[in-house]
Amino acid sequence: MSARPPAPRSLPAWLSPVWLVLGAIVSVQVGAAFAKSLFALTDPTAVAWLRMAAAAAIFWVFARPRLRGRTWPEWRVVIGYGIALATMNWAIYQSFARIPIGLAVTIEFLGPLAVALVGSRRARDLVWVGLAAVGVTLLGVFPTTVDWAGIGFALLAGAAWAAYIVLSGPTGAAWEGVTGVSVGSLVGALVFLVPGLVAGGSSLWQPRVAVLAVVVGVLSSVIPYGLEMVARRRIPAGVFGILMSLEPAAAALAALLVLGEQLGWVELVAMACVIVASVGSTRALAKAPAPN
Repeated sequence: MSARPPAPRSLPAWLSPVWLVLGAIVSVQVGAAFAKSLFALTDPTAVAWLRMAAAAAIFWVFARPRLRGRTWPEWRVVIGYGIALATMNWAIYQSFARIPIGLAVTIEFLGPLAVALVGSRRARDLVWVGLAAVGVTLLGVFPTTVDWAGIGFALLAGAAWAAYIVLSGPTGAAWEGVTGVSVGSLVGALVFLVPGLVAGGSSLWQPRVAVLAVVVGVLSSVIPYGLEMVARRRIPAGVFGILMSLEPAAAALAALLVLGEQLGWVELVAMACVIVASVGSTRALAKAPAPN
């Protein structure tokens, strides 16, 4: 009779899934602040492409995804996933170049908030939709230093983020482990290969740009994707959603510490509205009965 395999060991307290999610949030937002610091050296499109290329290379080395024998439906979903990922990264960097990071992420967060609420049929959830709408409306009612192109790019990033969320499930089901992220990152890097090279030009050959791009790729893609993947296996979806609602606040804090960016009271109130709407909708959906 063969010996039973040892039971999987639980995470130590300091490596609880909550801390893993918080670590992912901090990592991605610090990476965003470093990415914006690169805009003085090269174009945001080039920075977005360098991030995707660096992340794809690192994922490819460690994941070594199996490509042979894949069906067209598997390729179709991962290509869509990669395009959504690439569009999200490019659009949010374009937004960062025009408006403060904290505000850009607040507006971008409307994408996942919409995904969370789109399947709801309860009237009370309209409260959260209205609260998020109030937050965004404040930016147009009161005078701010924000330009509308930056807001538009943030909205595009939010739409791409929503598509990324929708496609994450089928991609994870079709591509085991982190292979979906690996192939999706490569797809994104290939989509923006020519625009990134053209936009970056000779600046791409500067050692400082290359080093910082790798740092951004690790902080914004490799670390958070890895931590979230481990955490989501051990944490309820509702708790995960509430923790992710801290993204706008984390973005604003990282931008303040790394770049010295400060938000006015209008932007802070708008951010608070979106965060509260996200937390409220996540808690409501977590408590909702499962459909029959």
